[in-house]
Amino acid sequence: MLKNTWLLTMIRLRLALRNRAFFFFSLAMPLIFLFGFVVLVARNDRQWVPYILGSVMTMTVMGSFWGLSVQLVTFREQGILRRFRLAPVGAGPMLASSILSNYFLVLPVVAFELLVCRFAFHMHSLGNLWAMFALVTVGSATFASLGLIVASVTNTMQETQMINNLIWMGFIFLSGTTVPLAVFPGWMQRVSLFIPAQYLATGLQSAATKFATGYEMIEDVAALGIGLAVAFEVSRQLFRWEPEAKAPRRAKLWVLAALVPFLAFGTWETVTGKRLNHINRNFQMLTGRAMPGQAPPAR
Repeated sequence: MLKNTWLLTMIRLRLALRNRAFFFFSLAMPLIFLFGFVVLVARNDRQWVPYILGSVMTMTVMGSFWGLSVQLVTFREQGILRRFRLAPVGAGPMLASSILSNYFLVLPVVAFELLVCRFAFHMHSLGNLWAMFALVTVGSATFASLGLIVASVTNTMQETQMINNLIWMGFIFLSGTTVPLAVFPGWMQRVSLFIPAQYLATGLQSAATKFATGYEMIEDVAALGIGLAVAFEVSRQLFRWEPEAKAPRRAKLWVLAALVPFLAFGTWETVTGKRLNHINRNFQMLTGRAMPGQAPPAR
């Protein structure tokens, strides 16, 4: 099984590197966002550069959600998956190879973004590299698995793109990736606690700025890791080789199962309130309105 997974991973890597669109969407687009955010947000204030780096890294990692779902549906519609099925491989190795090949492609892009911020934008510190590496690794696999679920429950490319757009908008706008969560009203902040992308976005932002505590990092990795295990198993159970095999309507209910870990973590954080306090405190420290160790004002 491991041998088949590795062989399929190498094949997927070769296919991706032959695609010119991959270089634009996976390398050029994140850099465009990085330069754009630095120019519009950071300007001459370098303390914002690590925070922006965390946001751009989040979008880079979450790109696996969109990319793999579209790729898998394309393979199924074009009959490519049918050819893979002739080999002695199952759904598990096929999906695992998608996740691994995507990770190997994402990792150098994230490293390049880090180097650009360090040398082109004169970022003072590289941040917590171990925490960023752990979040990128687990986050890439988690959002790839969530994308594979979408590909498994949709029957056409049009349906896949429509659902991807709806979920993607929620991910980038309600997670703190594009707009800091601290500027949202309290009720929107509480809603964000149930969004999978929030654990990746705030985790990478905190790791890049070195504001994160050990407890926060463990919670981010744990939420994404448990989400990965559940999402991968759901995508494996729903995987379809043939374009003629349509997903039943009840299969879409399986998406809710993949969200159970984040619903559990969100409920816990809603009760305790620690996460939102840390998010608001970190943002106020970044803007200079609070000193380290000072509690944020009540909302």
